[in-house]
Amino acid sequence: MTLPLLSLGLALLVGTAHAQVQSDQVPFSSTGGTTPTDIWTALSARFGDRVLKDVQPFSKPCFANASSAECASIQKLYQNEKARTAQAAGYTWGQWETCQDTGDQCLLDFAVPTDPAATEAGPDSCARGSIPDYFIDVRGPDDIIAAFEFAKETGIPLVVKNTGHDFKGRSSGPNSLALWTHNLKDISYNPAFVAEGCTDAYPGVTAGAGVQFFEAFQFAEENNITLVGGSDATVGLTGGFTMGGGHGVLSPVLGLGVDRVVRLRPDSGRQGSDAKALLVAPVQDRNPRRKIPHSKCLSERGPLLRAPWWYVLASSFSFLLTYPTPFQAAAEPSASSSKPPSSPPPAAPVQVVVVTWAAKSASQTKALWNLIGEHVIEWADAGWGGYSMPELALFVTQRLTKDEAAKSMAPLLAQAETMKEAGVDGAMAMVMEFPSFLPFFTSFMTDAGGNAGAGKVGYSVSLTSRLVPRASFATPDSRTALVDALMAASAVPAPDAPLMIIQITAPTAARPADLAPGRTSVTPAWRDAVYHVTSMGMWNWNATKEEIMGVYDRTSRLMDNVRKVTPDAAYLNEADVYEPNHEASFWGDHYPELATIKMKYDPDRLLDCWQCVGWNPDSERYTCYL
Repeated sequence: MTLPLLSLGLALLVGTAHAQVQSDQVPFSSTGGTTPTDIWTALSARFGDRVLKDVQPFSKPCFANASSAECASIQKLYQNEKARTAQAAGYTWGQWETCQDTGDQCLLDFAVPTDPAATEAGPDSCARGSIPDYFIDVRGPDDIIAAFEFAKETGIPLVVKNTGHDFKGRSSGPNSLALWTHNLKDISYNPAFVAEGCTDAYPGVTAGAGVQFFEAFQFAEENNITLVGGSDATVGLTGGFTMGGGHGVLSPVLGLGVDRVVRLRPDSGRQGSDAKALLVAPVQDRNPRRKIPHSKCLSERGPLLRAPWWYVLASSFSFLLTYPTPFQAAAEPSASSSKPPSSPPPAAPVQVVVVTWAAKSASQTKALWNLIGEHVIEWADAGWGGYSMPELALFVTQRLTKDEAAKSMAPLLAQAETMKEAGVDGAMAMVMEFPSFLPFFTSFMTDAGGNAGAGKVGYSVSLTSRLVPRASFATPDSRTALVDALMAASAVPAPDAPLMIIQITAPTAARPADLAPGRTSVTPAWRDAVYHVTSMGMWNWNATKEEIMGVYDRTSRLMDNVRKVTPDAAYLNEADVYEPNHEASFWGDHYPELATIKMKYDPDRLLDCWQCVGWNPDSERYTCYL
């Protein structure tokens, strides 16, 4: 299988960046070579005030003076996602600020941030851990290009950080240079967007790499449009979410985030004689004068490849909105008309069905998961997405009216009634309608401050996941095997019990025209998946190295129960840090071609990250992993 635009895109992206620098590379080592003073001088000369010179660990003020007003502010905001993602050195999950191998860290007690035990050792106990030494506040293409040149010249490892919402540590690394893309906040809506090389216009949104979901969803609300997004308000719309695939409750109908992409703007080098920004659109034709009909444009869009060494280069993405109902774009806009030739359908109402209860009960959880397993193919094919935890089921659709939604979910609502009649504590069911996606998202996915409502941040986590295919729901026996595996994977007593979530967010009901199968690097298993199952363990600031390794091992072994009854497939953004057979799990049969292209255009691994395509596990940047 050939992945369109791959060779062209990587040749222009990585190859051009390599060609712009001198072949003599100054080796970099944390123990020798180029001195920090030389690096700061060179960075300042090249980037000016976009070099962030005093980036310190998020919690450092509390180690300097635990009774200061600055520390009080840090303690108050310690579990606040928006506060963390707005800081260059702020990470959602604590361990990626630390060096897990050596214990170097600067963390507070995430459960009680005011606990003095975490800071009583004083300023000298606050270590940088795996926070990059150098940060560039990226404000445009020239900064990205110059950073690649600088990394090539000096050998300093590059990492890319947008929000720091990363379960695998790819946005941090000791002794590295970080490209902080958080401030690339431009977002625009064009009701008549035409991708390069195409003739038809569609409603589209173009967003910078720093736009987060709480901003994107508010923008969509203001423009009466719908965007595919995740469940966490502070995750970036582009970057890792899109390049990894990107899933949410609307994905069963609208596809993965990457399926909606019609253009990306990678900033990596000169195109032709002097241009420094280039576009990768659905079709790059040898004859630039030949226009491509809309059917081919749509079938060949989505040329993104997730070796995360790709997304670092893209400063903006353009997304297709709603269903593609093409209209011909005028060759030149009419001076007498202020309206586009057409406009998208309005954002659709959102129907929500919720069933929940209060007390933990393995028997009630198993009954719920048996019921969902029995009906989920029918529901997902009808356009329902959603989530289930041991005491909760939440389903969402834009395809039905409120009455139709209640009828469709009758088996689930009936089970809730049975629980209520049996006196199950807190058992309840709700059928709700929201006028658009944002009110639903605000009500169910965020807290009063607009942060993710599913839980706080600042703690350290071990996440594992699995994509579960249709075959697992084909027969009573296969469904029983799956539910038994899920129950076994979550059957650990508190306080070590993992947080398991069944996510019905695969593109099960998306129309072929809305997808890009074979055109992206996401594992083909997404196209046959029904569940994306995640399980999370956690630890606090004072965990020992042995205890941390124990959490990683336990969460992975628990997920082995599900691995045994499903194929090798996992969503790389939310996968086990030590995912077994990760090449097959993350990319499936795409991997050999991806690896070949990676080595052709980036043989020096200028762009490298943990368990990414063609990665170098011996790199110094990984010394803090266990």
